[in-house]
Formats: sequence, C-alpha cells, structure tokens
Amino acid sequence: MIVLLWSLLLLIGVAVIVWGAETFALHLGAASVQLGVSTFALGVLLAGAEPEELVTVVTASLRGSPGIALGDVIGANVAICLVALGVGAVIAPLPFRSRVLRYALAGLPVAGIACWFTWDGMVDRPEGIVLIGLYVLYVAVIWFFEGRPPALGEVEEIEEAEAELAIADRTPTPKRVGRELLLVLLAVAAMAGGASLLVEAVQRISGVEETQTDLGLTLVGFATAFELVVLAWSASRRGASETVVAGVVGSFAYNSTMTLGAGALVQPLVIEDTARLHLPLLAMLTSLALVIALAVPKKQLGRLAGLILLAAYPLFVLAVLFQ
Repeated sequence: MIVLLWSLLLLIGVAVIVWGAETFALHLGAASVQLGVSTFALGVLLAGAEPEELVTVVTASLRGSPGIALGDVIGANVAICLVALGVGAVIAPLPFRSRVLRYALAGLPVAGIACWFTWDGMVDRPEGIVLIGLYVLYVAVIWFFEGRPPALGEVEEIEEAEAELAIADRTPTPKRVGRELLLVLLAVAAMAGGASLLVEAVQRISGVEETQTDLGLTLVGFATAFELVVLAWSASRRGASETVVAGVVGSFAYNSTMTLGAGALVQPLVIEDTARLHLPLLAMLTSLALVIALAVPKKQLGRLAGLILLAAYPLFVLAVLFQ
C-alpha cells in the first residue's frame, strides 16, 4: 500500500514538472518582450533550454541520489532521440538538413566526453565545470557558424509566444510585466516542487541505489523528456520546421553538458555499481548515431525511420531492467 501511494505521488510529481515546463515556455517569451530582453538570453538565464531535466538532476544531487541524477540525464537523452523524434517522424517527415545535422554532429563529441567522465561512476566538481564550459563552447560554435543564437529545447515555444505577443502589439505595463514574471517564477517553483516530490517518491519506493538508477534511466528519464515528446508531436502535426527539430536534437547536448555539469557542481555524483551505467551510456551515444544514420540519406526522418526509433526504445528499457 505504501509503495502504491508513493507511486501515485511520483506520477503527481511528473505532472507538476510537465505543467511547470509548459507554463515556463508559454510565458517566458511574453516576459522577455516586456522586459526588452532577448528570449535566448532570458531562456538561458532561467534554464529555458531544458528546465525539467536540470531541476530534476540538481534536486536528485542535493538529495543524495546520484543514481537518479545520472540515470535521468542518460534516460532523457535516449528518450529524446528514440521517442520524441520517433513519434514526430511517424506523424510526418522531420526535416534533417544542415542546421539539424550540425546540432547532432556537434552533440556526439560532447556526449562522448560526458560518457568518458561518467564511465567510472563518478562526476566530480572539476568535471562538472568542464561540462558546463563545453555547453558554452557548443553554443558559441553554433552561434558563430549560424550567425544567431542556437535553438535548444523549448526555446522555439518561447519564441512563438514572443511572436504572438509582438503581433498583438500590446503596450507594456508594470502590471502585465509583473504577471508574466510571476507566472515564470511560479513555473520554476512548480518544477522544483515536482522534482523534489519525484525524487522523494523514487527514494521511498526503493532505498537500493541499483533500483534508483534503473528508475532514473527509465521512468524518470522518460518523464522529464516527455515535454519534448509533446513538442515533436505537435510540431510534426503543423509541419515541423528545421528549428523545432534542431531544438529537440540540441537538447541532447544540453543534457550531456549543462544538466550533468550542474548536478555535479552542486554535489559530486558517485555511484558504487559503475558497470550498471556502461550499457546505458553506450545506448545514449548509439541512439543519436542511429538518428543521424537514418536521417542523412534523405535529409529527413521519415515514417519508417520513426518506427525503427520507437521500436528501439523498449529494447533499451528491457536492457536496463535485465542487465
């Protein structure tokens, strides 16, 4: 009965995190317009790329659950590649031209470094600083080649909200500025509260680090990536732009660097059963490589490619649970 109760609270935590992420993306664009700040700057400042993963990993780190933190980063990245892109491609072809390919190819080496740091079951503070520096470098390189800030995670949603407000030509007022900022801060608080409940529920369901790691790799990773699954689904229904797909792909690099680095910076991430992460880490790299391999020939992810990606995700889950 206790396990059932905490399982219910775990689902509530997931729902609160998803609501917070959606509300954050919806109102951050309006807030940036009212404040006269660029969406990219405000988004990066407030973790606008992947707030769900960042908040969950930092919370797990603070609560002394490195298995959940490391598992979430790896599991979310696998879900982004296999489920989010798979769902989107099944509905309609996802464009995978030069911009998206650039994001994906740049994501492979930074993820490789993250895997190297994590392979021994420990990511310490110096390595966390290096990973955060890699995120800055990733953004700088893409910005240099594209001549504009990169689209990461839900930044596309934020920009859409910004555009809608600009079209409406609303006059900025202190009352409206305060309302939008209040909703953004409320969303951040909701994600923090939901993440705390999620981590607490996983800890109560099992005090065994091995089980917590498995839950991080599967349930928690999928839950925090769910917002991107919805983003890919809705984008493909309305004719996905290259920017949207680039944002989803770019989230892989964000999680591998900024999210993992922030978690390690707060508190070094150390697990005892290091071998338990080896297969998932290889699966994380393979999932992005598979996406690239399927997309390059026709410069898009078609329905068949989407089905292949979706079919690969249950195999990942089974491999985690039965390794």
